[in-house]
Amino acid sequence: MRIPRRLSPGEEASLVEHLDELRSRLVISLVALGIAFGVAFAFHAHLLDWLNQALPAGKRKPVTFGVTEPFVTSIKVSLYAGFALALPVILYEFWSFFAPAIEKHAQRIVAGFVTLATLLFAGGVAFAYWVVLPPAVHFLTNYDDNLYNVQVRASYYYSFAALLIVGIALVFELPIFVLALVRLQVLTTEKLRRNRRIGYTIMVVIAVLLPTVDPVSLVFEAVPLLVLYELSIWLSVLMEKRWRRAETEPAAAR
Repeated sequence: MRIPRRLSPGEEASLVEHLDELRSRLVISLVALGIAFGVAFAFHAHLLDWLNQALPAGKRKPVTFGVTEPFVTSIKVSLYAGFALALPVILYEFWSFFAPAIEKHAQRIVAGFVTLATLLFAGGVAFAYWVVLPPAVHFLTNYDDNLYNVQVRASYYYSFAALLIVGIALVFELPIFVLALVRLQVLTTEKLRRNRRIGYTIMVVIAVLLPTVDPVSLVFEAVPLLVLYELSIWLSVLMEKRWRRAETEPAAAR
C-alpha cells in the first residue's frame, strides 16, 4: 500500500490529487482499525473480564440468551477497543490531510494537539472505568432488587459499558474541539467567556445524552464536563494569544 505524501503548506494540488490523498488516508485508517480490532479480539477474554469487574461479586459472569450472542458480543466489544487503539493513527491521518491548510509555523502545534487528544482520550477511558462505571452499575443492579430477580445479560451490559466508556472518552476531547473552532475563527475566547452560562447548559445536556440512565453517573459525567469546558476557555485564551503573536511578528518584520 502506497503511503500518501503530505503536501507542503501552500502547495497547490488538483481536486483529483486531493481525493487520491483522502482515499489513501482513509485506507490507512481502516487498516489501522482492522489491525487494532484483530489485536483486541485476540485479547477479548481479558477485555470482558476487565469490564466484569464493575459488576457485583455474584454477577461477574453475565448470561446469554441466544446462539450467536457470545460471538456477536465479543465482536462488538473488540470493535470499541480497536477504535481506541487505532485512534492515534486516525488522528494523525486526519491531521496530515489538513496540514497544507495550516501555516508552516503552526504545524508543530497541531501535532501537539494530536498527542494531547490521544492523552485526553486515554484519560477519559480511565475516568469512565474507575470513577463512573462502578457506581452506575451498583445503582442499576441494586435498584428495587427486592422486587426483581436481577440478572445481567451479556449483550446489554457490555454494550452499555463500552458505549459509556467510549462516549465519555470522546467527550474528554472537548478542549481539542474548542481549540480547533477558535483556531478556525468560528469562535473567539471573548464569546466563550461571555456565554459561559449557555456553555454550561450545553455541557449538562451532553451529559444527559451520554449512555446512562441513572442520576449517579449523570453527576459524575456532568462535573468533569464543566471542568473541561472551563479548561477549554483558558487554554483557548493562551493559544489565541500565541497565534496572534505568531501572525503579527512576520508582518512587523517586513
